[in-house]
Amino acid sequence: MDETAIPYETAFVKKGLLMNEAKSTCEWSQTVDPTAYRVLFEDATERAGTSPLNDEKREGTYICAACFRPLFDSSAKYDSGTGWPSFLYALPGAVDTKTDSKLIYPRTEYHCAHCGGHQGHVFDDGPKPKGKRYCNNGVALRFVPRGEPLPEPRN
Repeated sequence: MDETAIPYETAFVKKGLLMNEAKSTCEWSQTVDPTAYRVLFEDATERAGTSPLNDEKREGTYICAACFRPLFDSSAKYDSGTGWPSFLYALPGAVDTKTDSKLIYPRTEYHCAHCGGHQGHVFDDGPKPKGKRYCNNGVALRFVPRGEPLPEPRN
């Protein structure tokens, strides 16, 4: 497991939160865009090549589209050629992982450590030295350019 991720099942315990202190998925459906909701809380996947974040080259921070917590710094972003925003690593403690067995083979799925919103999958085919590729649904992220204030986190 990547050293920046903690198991999905222990995320709320490690952060000193109880699961019932977080917003319910019903409450999130009233807060986020319907397309983002389907990805974040119903584990949908956006179509490859559709996110404007694929072409984002400015310095800044990528935050969870639901709770606005920082997940990635722009210095970790790279063009993987997959059609989804890809990152070398997440910010420390920002994501949790679990095994996704929805396809023929198991994959490592990652979620926002705060709200549990599905972000994407992490693969072992990234550039060296870590060799990881965090393949993110663009609709599950928002970009905040460096120098602009991050929005107030949502609970």
